[in-house]
Amino acid sequence: MSEAVTSGDPLVAEVVRNGFVESRHHGRVVALNRDGSILLSVGAVDEPMFPRSSVKPLQAAAMLDAGWQPADDEQIALACASHSGEDVHVEVVRRILASVGLDESALQNTPDLPLDPAAARAVLRAGGDKDALHQNCSGKHAAMLATCVTNGWPTDTYREPSHPLQQAIRAGIESRADEPVAATAVDGCGAPLFAISLVGLARAFGGVADGAVADAMRAHPELVGGSGRDVTAVMRDVPGLMAKDGAEGVYAAAFADGRAAAVKISDGAGRARRPVLAWALEQLGVDASGTAALRDVPVLGHGVPVGIVRNVSHG
Repeated sequence: MSEAVTSGDPLVAEVVRNGFVESRHHGRVVALNRDGSILLSVGAVDEPMFPRSSVKPLQAAAMLDAGWQPADDEQIALACASHSGEDVHVEVVRRILASVGLDESALQNTPDLPLDPAAARAVLRAGGDKDALHQNCSGKHAAMLATCVTNGWPTDTYREPSHPLQQAIRAGIESRADEPVAATAVDGCGAPLFAISLVGLARAFGGVADGAVADAMRAHPELVGGSGRDVTAVMRDVPGLMAKDGAEGVYAAAFADGRAAAVKISDGAGRARRPVLAWALEQLGVDASGTAALRDVPVLGHGVPVGIVRNVSHG
């Protein structure tokens, strides 16, 4: 069986506490030029890995290809989101569902509280609990349901890998990554997850970065993440950037001219993906002032910053 983690992946990040290197993270990094050629490659970028939620823009693009007809850019952006479960996010999810005559009872994503602490407290204070609507993948699942209704496909089995929806999504990912899916698994939210290489992920991002999905994400970065989220901040700070974070140390980003970058941290540490992606973007010509939201990963001591998580540059 293929494995996402390769023992030979090089050191890409360090955790520094009071000047002492406390921990180290290995991983893979790739950046592509405008023409899709490789500008830089670190680690096993050709080996399959699970892109986790970084794949959501590709899933959304495939759903648009399959006939989904969102009412506005907000709905597209929310379909790409690992949202924080704030009111603004929940409202758009409900609109996506209502557009095809459904409500939140049709959602099959794994129930959870909002990622945003304040939003989570509000749900609990109101007597609520974990539910599918507030879980961070509800926008994607709402769009999946809307695509099914549009095509007359069954909605009760939309998560099955053999379902026409998931077959269309798989085909869209393979086409944009320019490689076959290497493995299929179940993502944290319950939807199918398709393994591709890191360079395939970057290639696919470069391919969708000049279309409707990227335009929606750039227009509404607050819907892609939420308050205090680095993915929202970096899209605001870097003109023309589309970016999407993913679990297990994955991050991908691209520009409309085709430049793209993707990161996979071998041990899955989310704290390391941010400064490593910042370095990759800087190799693509992004000014360091624009990547501050990614580089600002403090190490705390007694609640006060005493160090940083920093990238270890290669070349």
